[in-house]
Amino acid sequence: MSVPTEPSGLRVAVMGAGAVGCYFGGMLGRAGAEVTLIGRPAHVEAIRRDGLRMDSVHFQESVRISAVTSADAVRHADLILFCVKTLDTAQAARDIAPHLQPGVIIVSLQNGVENVEEMHAAAGLEAIPAVVYVAASMPAAGVVKHAGRGDLVIGHASRQEDVARVARWFSGAAVPCRISENIEADLWTKLIWNCAGNAVTALARASYGQTARNDLAWEMVTAVAQEAIAVARAAGVVLPPMDLIAGARKLAMDLGDATSSTSQDVRRGKRTEIDALNGVIVRRGKQLGVPTPVNHTLYALVKLLEESLS
Repeated sequence: MSVPTEPSGLRVAVMGAGAVGCYFGGMLGRAGAEVTLIGRPAHVEAIRRDGLRMDSVHFQESVRISAVTSADAVRHADLILFCVKTLDTAQAARDIAPHLQPGVIIVSLQNGVENVEEMHAAAGLEAIPAVVYVAASMPAAGVVKHAGRGDLVIGHASRQEDVARVARWFSGAAVPCRISENIEADLWTKLIWNCAGNAVTALARASYGQTARNDLAWEMVTAVAQEAIAVARAAGVVLPPMDLIAGARKLAMDLGDATSSTSQDVRRGKRTEIDALNGVIVRRGKQLGVPTPVNHTLYALVKLLEESLS
């Protein structure tokens, strides 16, 4: 399969047209890629009617882009951005598997550290993992609001040519994309930061910036992160040589008034990804003999909150 070296003419399917999928799909679409968003009927209808409305910190624009509800729209794609919620990973992988053309590149733009393995177990898919740093939300049907950052980290030890190609496509669409030599460490770094901030901000109905500025809240965030770091090390993950807790606070300050994906799910009365975040730390901690009482508390509280919202 011959594919373009630049975004122009590249055929992209976005499986899971939520905030992350619409932001990165929209950026590729602005750069000339032929993008098809696969999402829920309300968003699809709005995007077909008005285009994808991108309210970014850098621009405000309506991007004319295709949108459908059926997974078979991946059939002609050169690149698939796999952006469904973690609880939908296995089913979405099975949905797209029969429609993939040879040579297609699948990139997982999801929270957590287990998605690529789950996609392979469910449907035999070979995806490239990515770490996503973006503050984005969907305040209305067909509208993505971008509040900060918007960069990616990707890597795969045995698929360096594909990784380099994906990085070029994103860079050509004004999306910074760093190639990682240790993607496992980058995935776990993001997981640690997600565990530290998502549940706390969701339960407190607070922004990232508020949480970072509140010393009492940050004591809890620190305890959560320390437990997650201990689990990662016990699992044999070689974490980067940096102060991960200081990095989490800087990230939270940079994100400012933005809210976590967990907060957004709670506000909409939807199930969260907490099983793939603090839930992973609790489960892995139990397997490895690492105590995780603060993560367990937050995990239990978010699961209880989910029950009250259902």
